[in-house]
Amino acid sequence: MAQEVLLHTENVQSKKSSLKEITEPVRDDLNVFRDFFKDEISSDVFLLDQIIRYLLRQKGKEIRPTLVFMTARMFGSVDKRSFIAATMIELLHTATLIHDDVVDEADKRRGFLSINKIWRNKAGVLLGDFLLSKGLLIALDYKEYQLLHVLSDAVRDMSEGELRQMKTSNLFNMTEERYFQIISEKTASLISACCQCGAIATTDDEDVIQGMKEVGMNIGIAFQIKDDLFDYGLADVGKPTRNDIQERKVTLPLIYAMDNAPKMEQLNVRRLMKKRKKTQKDVDRIVEFVHEYNGLKLAELKMVSYAEMALEKLQSLPIQQGFDDFKALVEFIITRKK
Repeated sequence: MAQEVLLHTENVQSKKSSLKEITEPVRDDLNVFRDFFKDEISSDVFLLDQIIRYLLRQKGKEIRPTLVFMTARMFGSVDKRSFIAATMIELLHTATLIHDDVVDEADKRRGFLSINKIWRNKAGVLLGDFLLSKGLLIALDYKEYQLLHVLSDAVRDMSEGELRQMKTSNLFNMTEERYFQIISEKTASLISACCQCGAIATTDDEDVIQGMKEVGMNIGIAFQIKDDLFDYGLADVGKPTRNDIQERKVTLPLIYAMDNAPKMEQLNVRRLMKKRKKTQKDVDRIVEFVHEYNGLKLAELKMVSYAEMALEKLQSLPIQQGFDDFKALVEFIITRKK
């Protein structure tokens, strides 16, 4: 089944080479969403308004609202509830990115200077808090308690995943099982919420809602594995950052390579990974090790298998329209260049 997806992915890429083309079916919905989102986060506090205006210039891929709208289309139609769900999710996602930049002392976000770099950490923390509070208020204002429950679960899972990663952030604690638990909480929980909320916005069928929760979880896991592959230098992604290696983060490609390597090789790479300041030679050796012991290939296969599980589950649900559009988005997620 995995081979079928990879072959189909190639066909899709030849027809839809960009995310803009893939999101064309929900283009009008995304346009309405942007205005809705902008109106909801407006503020008459001068400094806050300044920062929000700057924030709105940093347009991302909008994969999460796209998942909401594509899900809604498959089981009904996009309406105001869909825009409320997408806005709540985007508020939560943006808040977590801002807080991450503060914690990581990041200087840039999406090609722009980060908010904490310009306005300092305190403003970054307060803006993140403001966005989270707006997400809660929108749910209460529109009496969307089911959406609020789903996203509250996602916030809890994301926080627990971050704390769990802190506890298991060294080579002695990280295992494949722990890795999947962490990324399920940190990344996949929010993507799962996108699909679940998209279904809630358009149907009361609990089988569909729970089915889309499962679909989103598998997509989210595939999404994070793809991110982790970038650090080990896929041929078509340009110059990789190697941030995970420099920060001593153990991800799936390294875990699989460790499983396949002789004991002495494992010990040598473990020693290099534990170094706080790595030379370029150290980093190159770790990357070479992952390639040599098939860590990259095995992680790619696992990523594809999760994408396949998502699509197989989706096919079991009573879809009205838009399956091919949703499938093209999933294939973009596992073939994207950054």
